[in-house]
Amino acid sequence: MTTDGAVTKPRFLPRLPLLLTVAAAGAVITTVATVWAGGGTESSVPGIEGPGAVTTWGLPVVRTLADAAAVATIGALLMVVVLLPGGRRLGEDQLRFLNWAAASAAVWTAASAATVVFTLSDLFAQPLGAVLAPDVVADYVLTDPQGRSFALSSAAAGMIATVCLGLGTARWARVALLLAVAGLLPPAFTGHSSAASNHDAAVLSLALHLAGVAVWVGGLLFVLVAAFRREEQTQAAVRRFSPLAAWSLLAVGASGIVNAAVRLPSPGDVFTSRYGLLLLAKTAALLLLGAAGWWHRKRTMPLLAAGRRRGFVRLATGELLIMAAAMGLAVGLSRTPAPGTQDAALSPAEELLGFAMPPALGDFPWTPLFTQWDFDPLFAFGTATAALLYVAGVRKLHARGDRWPVGRTVAWFAGLAVTVLATMSGLAVYGKVLFSVHMGQHMILAMSVPILLVLGAPATLALRALPAAPKGSPAGPREMLIALLHSRYVRVISNPVVASVLFIGSAFAVYYTSLFETLMSTHLGHMVMLVHFLVVGLLFFWVIIGIDPGPRRPPHLGRLFTLILTMPFHSWFSISLMSSTTLIGAGWWSRLDRPWVADALEDQYDAGAIAWATGDIPVLITTIILAIQWVRSDRREARRVDRQIDRGDAGDPLAAYNAYLAGLHARDRRPVPRETTKRQS
Repeated sequence: MTTDGAVTKPRFLPRLPLLLTVAAAGAVITTVATVWAGGGTESSVPGIEGPGAVTTWGLPVVRTLADAAAVATIGALLMVVVLLPGGRRLGEDQLRFLNWAAASAAVWTAASAATVVFTLSDLFAQPLGAVLAPDVVADYVLTDPQGRSFALSSAAAGMIATVCLGLGTARWARVALLLAVAGLLPPAFTGHSSAASNHDAAVLSLALHLAGVAVWVGGLLFVLVAAFRREEQTQAAVRRFSPLAAWSLLAVGASGIVNAAVRLPSPGDVFTSRYGLLLLAKTAALLLLGAAGWWHRKRTMPLLAAGRRRGFVRLATGELLIMAAAMGLAVGLSRTPAPGTQDAALSPAEELLGFAMPPALGDFPWTPLFTQWDFDPLFAFGTATAALLYVAGVRKLHARGDRWPVGRTVAWFAGLAVTVLATMSGLAVYGKVLFSVHMGQHMILAMSVPILLVLGAPATLALRALPAAPKGSPAGPREMLIALLHSRYVRVISNPVVASVLFIGSAFAVYYTSLFETLMSTHLGHMVMLVHFLVVGLLFFWVIIGIDPGPRRPPHLGRLFTLILTMPFHSWFSISLMSSTTLIGAGWWSRLDRPWVADALEDQYDAGAIAWATGDIPVLITTIILAIQWVRSDRREARRVDRQIDRGDAGDPLAAYNAYLAGLHARDRRPVPRETTKRQS
């Protein structure tokens, strides 16, 4: 209160730099303590002199700074793109956070570049001065996967730091956000997890873990910055961030469990090893953060909506400090040897596949395909999330008394179940070892799963379940989905010609170039290939039998012609595989050294036969579904004309009949409406 009795607002800004400094210092101190407690300073090779104290302690410190700066960059861009309401042009508040993104990206660039040098010193067990020669650093960056990963992160951060200063539109801010997330992930594919057994699960779970942490911690950081600065849009940002934080917590917790299960030989090691004890400390921090999030929803967010920010700021400040300590623990864990890893020696097959070479299929080829399982975090978490979101949408419709067809729900969950079967059963295990099984996996993902998923009509369900944004408010998820479905990009790729070329042409592009061998050789490449097959299949069958709204699609007769004209190319692809005398992906198969495969070309012939045989049944099913949809559409149109006649809109029977024919013609040519009505469902 001033001398004249006026009440002054508390000044939050002077405390903000202190909070950020304390959080950064806490992360660094926790990192150093964790490295010491976990044994990260001990020499892994007895008798060889280490790189020195500067590298031993400097490497985890610069890794912590790089991670913190990356999280801050993603959080600031998330604030600009998602959390702050705005239009196509960035507003003053958004531009202010864009400057934060540029500053943190500059720190990220420098810290990542320093990480390259410190890591090189650590690998060669040489002091920094001995590895600072430009040719040595350049060779490490160009030839070593780990060196390339840190260099890519530094390059992405440097690009963001440069372009953020000149951005003015939301579109380019979204591009910067995607680039920041992409720049965060490369080190995940070359760290300790990539060298563990079952490294597919370890690497993918770590990548999901990093993305979840970045969204959660970065978003909270800049929501807190907005609250400290008393930004007008703080309440809207908190409201939008709340569901993101909940999903991030779920992703971080689930991926952490998977990564721990991969790294720890047995559950008892959690309590008997230094790695396990540090993992327990990180778990405790996660539980505290989850409790804080629950308290936010229960108490502080309603108070914030009422204009009382102090409770939210205090609790969020405590969250940020716990998150900083958790980040330090994570970096320290990456320098702590997991139990049993010191003496672990992977076989050549385990290094390539992530698991031991499976046994021969033998006389009963189908049994091992359904008895062996390989956990895949991407498809496991993806299908689980899709199932939960679908159930939530159906429950919301039922709660307000609306009906949702049971057949669509059955089709959706059947599609998810088949996806799990194709990506985590013995099909996934032998799909990396036998080309014939891989082709069966490809056909299931590209031709069987999409039919079921498009019949589930997820976009229609989302449009009916998501609330419309209030008039005058920024676009919400429902409006964003409508805009995407009717965007120019979707209009282009959903053109029948484009969809058909992508569906068939991608198979030729993958298998008849060196791309197949390249993709099979890396965990990320193999994952991208499977996701690509699923996506192009979804696109093609959405064009043919899709229920969800979208740009104008051809009439039913045109869709049938598209299906009929596309399938001969699929048969041509299958026959070309059966008749080829050149082994596809020869380098990959030779590196696997499969002792029980007598003739690789015979296996390739089987792959072509499987592609040919498994293509006919989905086409037949699709044709039947298309015919049923065609008949139902004609019946709906006939009932509409009958209602017009009954109302007396057409007194002349001949005119009514002509109007009916004209209606059929207009129905086949008119664009799909932008809104999905209950009548369509």
